[in-house]
Amino acid sequence: MIDILNTELTRSKSPASIGGGCQRADKSSMDSTNIQRELNLPLNEVSFNNIIKKDKKLCIGLMSGTSLDGIDAALVEIEGNYKDTKVRLLEFLTLPYSQVERESILKLCSPDTSKINDICEMNVYLGNKMGQAAVKVAQKAGMSLKEIDFISSHGQTIYHMPEKNSTFQIGELAVIAAVTEAITVGDFRPSDMAYGGQGAPLVPYVDYLLFSHPDKSRVLLNIGGMSNITVLKADGNEDDVWAFDTGPGNVLIDAVMKIGTNGRMNYDLGGVMALSGRTCLDWLSKILAEDSYLDKKPPKSTGREYYTLDYAGKLYTDGIGMGLSFNDILATITCYTAHAVESQLRRFVEPKCKVDEVFVSGGGVHNKALMQELKRIIKAEVKSAEELDFSVDAKEAVAFAILGNEFLSGRTNNLPGATGAAKKVVMGKLALPSK
Repeated sequence: MIDILNTELTRSKSPASIGGGCQRADKSSMDSTNIQRELNLPLNEVSFNNIIKKDKKLCIGLMSGTSLDGIDAALVEIEGNYKDTKVRLLEFLTLPYSQVERESILKLCSPDTSKINDICEMNVYLGNKMGQAAVKVAQKAGMSLKEIDFISSHGQTIYHMPEKNSTFQIGELAVIAAVTEAITVGDFRPSDMAYGGQGAPLVPYVDYLLFSHPDKSRVLLNIGGMSNITVLKADGNEDDVWAFDTGPGNVLIDAVMKIGTNGRMNYDLGGVMALSGRTCLDWLSKILAEDSYLDKKPPKSTGREYYTLDYAGKLYTDGIGMGLSFNDILATITCYTAHAVESQLRRFVEPKCKVDEVFVSGGGVHNKALMQELKRIIKAEVKSAEELDFSVDAKEAVAFAILGNEFLSGRTNNLPGATGAAKKVVMGKLALPSK
């Protein structure tokens, strides 16, 4: 475990925290006067009330996903909210995890290797590192943190149990607020799950706001550790949107890569090794047939709890036992991700909606073997989300900046059609810095 006792926080002030919950779509959940009265907080130089009423806000969105590459930090200008939302990406960076940090977080993702004291420590450690990511992206943009209106953080998921309406993201909001001295929003998923939702996927709400088309039905495919899709019907409304996790993204590819190289490599850069291998079609068919998640009907979500390191190890051992080369194993596991996506589109989407375009984002878009297979087997045109004039790497960090803006605007920001929640809710919690 990383020794966080030797990791000095930039600030040590104690922010106040306020939780989110269910609200009517037309009623604000954030009344700054009531918050100030309840907590006896002094008004900041630029009051909380003034910040949430600003039509244009500067925000830093933070995202750390199941791939554990690092913390994505997107500095954006957001104008308006809901259907009037306009967003402009000003700067972006990824603060990478070291091998030690990655291994420490991975240990927390399994009941067999995690300990409550390690989770407690890592919650603070990641809060500090996420705060530092915000500091660095502001510096890269040539801005002072005093110019930033708020931070919005997804946190780091270490365990997700949608069947029990439970999830756990770490990266303490209070620490982020202390490091940045900025209003900090985060911990979005529990509010959806409190009303029977899966707590995922959450990005589809933003996909609907930004990428709906009057004439074309679109699928937004994000390939991170897991793969998930948002289905946007042509000229559809909010209630027409549905979304779900299609299965593995990079999680098994990366794990097999690490196993096969004895830890020397964490991922197949550009899909080069998979491209040089041959897919074992019989084995691929067997893997797909045995994946029970693919048979579940949406709404649904998944994670490392299902696509485990042990499962990746079994796949690697099975491939070696069949006499396959390492590159052949990688090629087959890469095709597993692509064919899982295709099967979910064919089984659950196309019977309801003819898909015209599929736009891909996330780390998987850089894997040429994966993109090549997606384009080969999916009927609709498959493109990079860059063709929407949107950064494929910054997309999720930008999305959580927008979700934070909706929270501060007092708007509901989940899609029950995507998560399965009983109603629309205001997702998020708030940490205020002490000046």
